[in-house]
Amino acid sequence: MDNLEEYDDPVSYDIENNAYLEELPFLMEWASKKAGPIIDLACGTGRITIPLASKGFDLIGVDLHAGMLELAKQKAKEQNVQIEWVEQDCTQLDINCKSPLIYMVGNSIQHFHTNELQDKLLSSVHQHLEEDGVFIFGTRFPSSDELLQPSTEEYWKTYNDPNCNKKVDVYTISNYDALNQIQHYTTIRKYKNDDGTTVDEKRTNISLRYTYPLEMERILSENGFHIIRVLKDWKGSPISNDSYEMIYVCKKVGEKRTDSV
Repeated sequence: MDNLEEYDDPVSYDIENNAYLEELPFLMEWASKKAGPIIDLACGTGRITIPLASKGFDLIGVDLHAGMLELAKQKAKEQNVQIEWVEQDCTQLDINCKSPLIYMVGNSIQHFHTNELQDKLLSSVHQHLEEDGVFIFGTRFPSSDELLQPSTEEYWKTYNDPNCNKKVDVYTISNYDALNQIQHYTTIRKYKNDDGTTVDEKRTNISLRYTYPLEMERILSENGFHIIRVLKDWKGSPISNDSYEMIYVCKKVGEKRTDSV
């Protein structure tokens, strides 16, 4: 998958994103209902994997990016947390176990751009779930505000980078490909001194697939999943037209459908 530019600097990625733990209470609630190894797909630097494992749950973290996994291993070791880390493509999982709970957070499912890749991902998850196992994932809600963003620089957020002791202002440029349902983002990070002077600038590109609710319902059904709940956030609010995210809680039901149309 050639969509990894945003992850080429795992340390900087971790500094920017590691404090975001909004999914953790929701996933802990589900983890407490399940016995056995829990699989974190596209686990990155262990943002959720490590806190969940530190609560005593048995975790397997899976990611395609060797650099992100290496930092995850380092962090887990420093915190004395035991996790099995696996470098694999999530569409071709080959883990020697079945799990009662698999989750994918951080909108990572949007990296699977085509119908074929979405099917391969869901089929792979299905194969690694126990009977009646649960798959939880989140993706951005394809609202008009989300899709029709400016194609010029738009301010997003600010964070502090302790490695270089700089404030970082983050901007995005968006370009939506409606035919393929893919948003192409350029992310611009401007590193600033205390006086506000920009001293460095980094640009990365990423492309994300957007899937509509009725489309997702059909895809999940065809791949052997029953939707238990669809939420607008990790606090458990029901989905609505003003949603920013779609959180799916799905149960494995039987085998993937293979009937022809």
